[in-house]
Amino acid sequence: MSPTAGAVSAGWIERLPKVELHCHLIGAVRATTFAELARREKLDLPDDPERIFADINSLPPDPALYRNTVIPVPQERSADEPEVSYSLFQASKWVIDALRSADDLTRIVYEAFEDAHRQSNVRHLELFFDDVPEHLASLGYAGSVEAYAEGIRMAEREFGMTGRMIKGIDRSKSGEAALAQVREVVDNPHEYVAGIGLDNLETAGPPERFAEAYRLAGEAGLGRTAHSSEHVPSAQNTITCLDLLGCDRIDHGYYVVEDPEVVARVRDEGVVFTVGSTTSRRSWRPWRRASIRAMIDAGLSVIPCSDDPGMFPTTLTNEYTILSEQIGATHAQLRAMALRAVDASWLPAAERDTLRAEVEAEIDALDAEFAPA
Repeated sequence: MSPTAGAVSAGWIERLPKVELHCHLIGAVRATTFAELARREKLDLPDDPERIFADINSLPPDPALYRNTVIPVPQERSADEPEVSYSLFQASKWVIDALRSADDLTRIVYEAFEDAHRQSNVRHLELFFDDVPEHLASLGYAGSVEAYAEGIRMAEREFGMTGRMIKGIDRSKSGEAALAQVREVVDNPHEYVAGIGLDNLETAGPPERFAEAYRLAGEAGLGRTAHSSEHVPSAQNTITCLDLLGCDRIDHGYYVVEDPEVVARVRDEGVVFTVGSTTSRRSWRPWRRASIRAMIDAGLSVIPCSDDPGMFPTTLTNEYTILSEQIGATHAQLRAMALRAVDASWLPAAERDTLRAEVEAEIDALDAEFAPA
């Protein structure tokens, strides 16, 4: 996709105050941190840790699943794929294996916030976190959450940011397991845990499997989101996530364009989609960007996310830049996305209103400085 004429100033995008609502903690770990921890723990890896991160490339599933879609899905490998590929899930497992203490958990959260602040001027960050691994079971759910929270507190003090955590619900597991996870969240309330989010490959578990878990989360006042219409070429899962799971927003959602009636509905209802132009499936990146273009053209409420910034790698600034230079989003559209991200956050209402006023004022000042056409 060639650069778009009239792209928004790089300086404006860089300094734009941003909110990140879809970022996975393990996927945000720095390559240098993974290398340090892996060597400390003497992990048996097939290559140098830095090389593994550089060669992350998740290969697509059976191409027969993706024939005759509205936006054609690439069927061939892309030119930038490494000779040896490591999937995002395999790399994530190795990162988890290298984490050995509460201090390690605090560190990776703090570094995720620091990188978001320094690289993308992020003011509020919501991080997905997963189940406590067996080798950290002594921390328990409450202990691990408190370790994460300490990393957020450090970032709040140092950078003036705000942050929240999203409990990831692994859709490859049973509905009973998900219900137990949500019950643990509800029984151990924490000011920094704001909601739940269905993740892992969409083909691994249909959303209806998790109806009871989501019902409990809703009764407890937790925010609810889900990865949907990302791997299954259908809009139906997104409807299920909205109507049965009660989701407040949808992560990804590219395949909603398969159904014009669903497109009309989610446009009219203002459903927010967190979209990422960059993915570990390198051959799918052009398809992702074309899909986001179609969603914008259809009037859908999209906001950019970095998803797994340490492993792709990318930054939220980079995602805004791709939206401008490759997808063709206008200044007005990018401005609306930045404000929409504040509104869709799971901050308490008073904090959200304060942040919105601050972000809007800063964007007004940027607009005056850069005077975009």
